[in-house]
Amino acid sequence: MIRVLIADDEAMMRAGVRAILESDSEIEVVFEAANGREAIDGTQRHRPDVAVLDIRMPVLDGLSAAAEIAATVPGTRVVMLTTFGEDDYIERALGGGALGFLLKAADPRELIAGVRAVSEGGAYLSPDIARRVIAPYRAGDRTRTAEAREAIDGLTEREREVLALLGAGASNAEIGTQLHLVEGTVKGYVSAILVKLGVRNRVEAAVLAYRAGIVAAE
Repeated sequence: MIRVLIADDEAMMRAGVRAILESDSEIEVVFEAANGREAIDGTQRHRPDVAVLDIRMPVLDGLSAAAEIAATVPGTRVVMLTTFGEDDYIERALGGGALGFLLKAADPRELIAGVRAVSEGGAYLSPDIARRVIAPYRAGDRTRTAEAREAIDGLTEREREVLALLGAGASNAEIGTQLHLVEGTVKGYVSAILVKLGVRNRVEAAVLAYRAGIVAAE
């Protein structure tokens, strides 16, 4: 069972997210919070597998809550909910410990897929968010794209294969299945990739993979 905490200042949104998640028999919502501070307290008390946080909330916003949760309850993985009007927040959130980014207006199946992916150790970027994150680099920032490709060139062939699957949102177990590796070996590859690329987490590695062009933003 995947235990989930939901944080959003709108009661109707919380009810909708709960209904979507609990339509999956393997997901249980264990706590609802109306702001970032309640989300932190609830996470510390209930220790959910995944915390789904709205970015904009009163008292304490989702970005601040995500950073504190990552620091104090590292076993809880964070998924951020965003809207089309919040592009400025995406880059900030990338370094805040979140492993998933979803649009509130997305297909409900994306929410379930994202929660499942991060609960299993993967990273998940909504396709629409992935396109927006890499759009500036396609549009003209050739230097940053070249830097991403140069960083990828420093990986071994196997590490590039792992990175491509990681960028597509696969968990360690799924990567192992596709590449015929045991999960412990995959973890070793992922750790080496993060060090070689100079990134802090799987999401930053996934974004770099998108920018380098080894994962398509569909």
